[in-house]
Amino acid sequence: MLKCSNVKMKFMLDIKFIRQNTDKVKKGCKDKQVNIDIDKFLILEEEKRKYLKDVEFLRAEQNRISDQISKETVPDNRNEEISKAQKIRDELRNSEKILKGINLEYKRLMLQFPNLPLESVPVGKDEKDNIVLKEVGKKPKFDFFPKDYLLLAENLDLIDVKRAAKVSGSRFGYLKNEAVLLEFSIINFIFDNLIKKGFVPILPPVMIKAEMMEKMGYLAKEEEKERYFIERDNLCLIGTAEQSVGPMHTNEVFKEQELPKRYLGFSTCFRREAGSYGKDTRGILRVHQFDKIELFSFCKPKNSEKEHQFFLRLEEELMKKLVLPYRVIQICTGDMAFPTANQYDIETWISSQKCYRETHSTSNCTDFQARRLNIRYKDEDNKLNFVHMVNGTAFAIGRILIGIFENYQQKDGSIKIPKVLQKYIGKDVIKRT
Repeated sequence: MLKCSNVKMKFMLDIKFIRQNTDKVKKGCKDKQVNIDIDKFLILEEEKRKYLKDVEFLRAEQNRISDQISKETVPDNRNEEISKAQKIRDELRNSEKILKGINLEYKRLMLQFPNLPLESVPVGKDEKDNIVLKEVGKKPKFDFFPKDYLLLAENLDLIDVKRAAKVSGSRFGYLKNEAVLLEFSIINFIFDNLIKKGFVPILPPVMIKAEMMEKMGYLAKEEEKERYFIERDNLCLIGTAEQSVGPMHTNEVFKEQELPKRYLGFSTCFRREAGSYGKDTRGILRVHQFDKIELFSFCKPKNSEKEHQFFLRLEEELMKKLVLPYRVIQICTGDMAFPTANQYDIETWISSQKCYRETHSTSNCTDFQARRLNIRYKDEDNKLNFVHMVNGTAFAIGRILIGIFENYQQKDGSIKIPKVLQKYIGKDVIKRT
């Protein structure tokens, strides 16, 4: 891989694309529920180009007159040139000041542009407009009233949220005993299955620079509510390994044969879970800290939709191996994340609640993040192109533990361990004697 130098940073959507496809951009922003004055932005962009041209002209004039002054030998002519130089200098300072203000507003508005949804994405306002594509697996039929996962876990001494609240506050939990062993079993299971498929295992940083979070598209107005920010150090705690894996190759150029470059990242993640309430905040469904294994790919643009489907298939394969009932959801435009062009979720059946709950997500972010991060590849014609970036959940550990506890519970309060995990944990059931 080559390191880029002297590269002009691009921040988001291609400005040429915005100018030439204004109506399409307006529709895409509207469909994603993002309110931005695109007409004002285009006027500002014209002013930016005008003042940039003025500044470049004035700088050239300043250099020309400086050369003229150094060569001039006649005092009166020299004084005249110096007077011209002072006038040019004042005009240049004024134009630079105006351009600086325009650039600040230009960047502020440019950062508000979301990634545009692909044409195949259903238009909708919120999660009510998402589409169920399929349901897979048999929901368990119990000859007893199924217990809530937290009651099961507390009875078996697997989860302790009461002591965690004493130490850290609400929405934290201690995993204990077999729950800990089960987490590491899941991690080993995932890595054994996916490394052989070409994924590079990685433990990424859990703190990243605020500018990197911004370029990944996760400091937009709505997304910012979820972030933990350490102001003194200008660092953000990640909410998914995607956020620190994506910027790894900032300002770099891949060779075409290196793509797709796939990573398998394990990390602890941190989210405020702003807006969640009620029973979702009880236990470990919506917590401020959790562990997660993330799939990530840098790929060629023509292959990103295929790569996205590949990620979805992998997620389904893993769910089938755990024998957990689930459904696949196509996310509508208004419910997608800011940097996402297309998104699928997988929801796992929760027996005690008699409903499906989200456990996985996979997104095609096209070249949106790559433009901000300046990540490119050189094709066979020696031309530089922006890569596309695809991400997906292998497993959010806490939520998969919930799915296992709920669907594998037994009448006596014990919990069976999925067959594929038994070799890692060394037992087939969790029970207390």
